[in-house]
Amino acid sequence: MKKADRALLLTPGASAGRDQPALVAVEEALAPVPVERMDFPYKKAGRKSPDKAPVLIEAVCEGAAELAKRTRLAPERLVLGGRSMGGRMCSMAVADGLPALGLALISYPLHPPGKPEKSRTEHLPNLKVPCLFVSGTKDAFGTVDELEAATATIPGPVTHVWLDGGDHGLRRRDDEVAEIVRDWVCCL
Repeated sequence: MKKADRALLLTPGASAGRDQPALVAVEEALAPVPVERMDFPYKKAGRKSPDKAPVLIEAVCEGAAELAKRTRLAPERLVLGGRSMGGRMCSMAVADGLPALGLALISYPLHPPGKPEKSRTEHLPNLKVPCLFVSGTKDAFGTVDELEAATATIPGPVTHVWLDGGDHGLRRRDDEVAEIVRDWVCCL
């Protein structure tokens, strides 16, 4: 079997862990591409509330370094991403300079529900890698128009895949999400 030329680090949303069904489905769909599903420090410690962003970003950096070492791939050959908060932390780490092949962001939390004035976009203009955004058309964390306007500030190539009628949780859409992520990652 030939050595993989890329790998994927997946991070969970705020209320979930590494075994979140959507992340498991993505890992299964990507086989034989190496995938690492990680937990954030607060989850490992048994706490419910996420740590502050710097702690979460550092965990992403550590997870990426461990995956690169385990797979013997250069950091630039890793795709980083995940669901909601986890994907956002990956995007912030890459905006801060963490090397990556691309970002796979599922249900990106553009703003808290009902609070579009609290947008989480300040780092987007620093993303120079290809970015995949998989979102539902009824996501309370950002409308189609809001997310497309925000991602227009990203200098790297941006791909949007909209799941009609999907909310933030994209319930019962794990296989569909997994296929979308697989096809995108494999074409990078």
